[in-house]
Amino acid sequence: MININIVIKELPEYEVAFVRRVGSYFEPQDHWEKLMHWTNENGIFPPHQSFIGISLDNPEFVESDKCRHDACVTIPAGFKKEKHSNIQFKKLDGGQYALYPFYDKPELLNLAYKYMFEQWLPNSEYEADYDRYNLEFGLNNPWEDPDGKMKVDLFVPIKKRIS
Repeated sequence: MININIVIKELPEYEVAFVRRVGSYFEPQDHWEKLMHWTNENGIFPPHQSFIGISLDNPEFVESDKCRHDACVTIPAGFKKEKHSNIQFKKLDGGQYALYPFYDKPELLNLAYKYMFEQWLPNSEYEADYDRYNLEFGLNNPWEDPDGKMKVDLFVPIKKRIS
């Protein structure tokens, strides 16, 4: 993971529908299937909407069976949320993010996080903004990839380091 081209991006605020799962990040992620079923029923899918994963807990500090993950999809403006009591909604803050373009086996995504937090951030002019979520924009379906790899744009929220 040397010489990763990290790019700084400004992201807008997103409104998303989501399904939360509690358990190890390394177990099957069945909450994505539930979200996909809902998106298909409601005609919400790429290229007009984006799938975003949010790992809410650091498995180095939280027991793996208590780690929370949200499978999200952006929703279009004017979407009638009140008609969908079987799914949750929230807003994701926009702002400045560092982009790590990841393309590898799904179980190696944690190495991208380690690189960002242990190598890139300490050697940059930025620090993590822990008031916002890390966002994992899914760009492919790893089950359809010939090598079983996932393509994710990992966005880490940042702010200028105060000297």
